[in-house]
Amino acid sequence: MIKSITPGTNKTYVGYTNNVKLRLEKHNSNKGAKSTKGYKWLLIYTKKFTSKNEAMSYEYKLKNNRSLRKKILEKNINENINIITL
Repeated sequence: MIKSITPGTNKTYVGYTNNVKLRLEKHNSNKGAKSTKGYKWLLIYTKKFTSKNEAMSYEYKLKNNRSLRKKILEKNINENINIITL
């Protein structure tokens, strides 16, 4: 999960990838998903899965459960864990 660090925004984005660093670089260079263009992003949460199917299922769950996303966001920001800037 990534969070926009562009001033005046409060957006998060969830997606799956097998190369987190490259995916974040693409989002931050306006070459990522359509909804991420025009913003700068900070990686706040990652989770590793053994299969693409598991990853996509969890992605779907996060995309459709705003309260879970908020809980993950608050935990990772407040505890200052899993925060990576590239």
